[in-house]
Amino acid sequence: MAEFDGRTVLITGGGSGIGLATARRLLEVGARVVIAGRSVARLHRALEALDAPERVVAVPADVSVAADLDRLMTVVEHRVGRLHGVFANAGIARFNPCAAVADEEYADLLDTNLRGVFHTIQKALPLLVDGAAVVVNGSWLVHRGLATTPLYAAGKAAVVNLARSLAADLGARGTRINAVSPGYIVTDMFLGIADTEESREAARGQVPLGRLGRPEDVADAVVFLLSDRSSYITGQELLVDGGLITSVPK
Repeated sequence: MAEFDGRTVLITGGGSGIGLATARRLLEVGARVVIAGRSVARLHRALEALDAPERVVAVPADVSVAADLDRLMTVVEHRVGRLHGVFANAGIARFNPCAAVADEEYADLLDTNLRGVFHTIQKALPLLVDGAAVVVNGSWLVHRGLATTPLYAAGKAAVVNLARSLAADLGARGTRINAVSPGYIVTDMFLGIADTEESREAARGQVPLGRLGRPEDVADAVVFLLSDRSSYITGQELLVDGGLITSVPK
């Protein structure tokens, strides 16, 4: 019997990158997954890549739009019933120094990266079984200041703290809430920012393990935190960064 047999996990931002890698890992251990994302085309590509139509449900949804989340939860309830886990992974990146941040950028970042995460969890609560697990996606930038990321980092710091507060709030029903904070992970988002070989090499040079991360590196951590193997872990942040934050490479 596989570890996640009979369990269903919702993944926002599930059409690519870390979300898609997590969906793949969960399928490998027997789960049924619901992937949500803003791009219909990306969701279709994800369905083809996962190649498990009987165990994957794809729902177009923008987590910054309350009506989309309501519809997502309605589809989840009708298609799969209850949820055993949620990976609140959806997020966007906008990198600008303070003086260049426009009101629209402020709204987009915090509506998606903070309010979207909070509302995803809040609206999923009626569907979560007792003893369910929730993981939110933070960032290494919670721990180090970078001149061009004031809003992005602040939103991610809020999400990590949200996990701690919700762990206290929901612990009585056995629901665990944890965060993963990835370092430099090679995703479309990362490649859109580190768009030259020189910039990618500069990032790699900061990592003690000597390589950039893969989406699967984070997915493995998420699956652990969603599993019974982490049944006494809640309100924690797990850095998946190759030592970026805590160590200095030779």
